[in-house]
Amino acid sequence: MSKQVALRLSNDLVAYIDEAVAEGRATSRAALVADALDRDRRRQRAERDAAILAAEGTDQDLDELADYAATVPMDDLD
Repeated sequence: MSKQVALRLSNDLVAYIDEAVAEGRATSRAALVADALDRDRRRQRAERDAAILAAEGTDQDLDELADYAATVPMDDLD
C-alpha cells in the first residue's frame, strides 16, 4: 500500500530527479524518491547496528557471518 504526499523540493533537486528519469536511471520521480528514502533508512539502521556492536563488543559466533558479509557487494547503499 502507498500513500500520496506532497513534498516541497528545491529547483536543483527537481532538476536532478527529472534528469534521472529522462536518462532512465529511475522509472519515475516517485520511484527515485522512494529508493533514496529506503537507502537512507537502511543506512541509519546499519549505523544503529554498528553502534550496538561497538558498545557490546564482538561476538565470536558472528565472525563467519562478518567474513561473508564483507564479500557481498552493497553498491546500492552508496
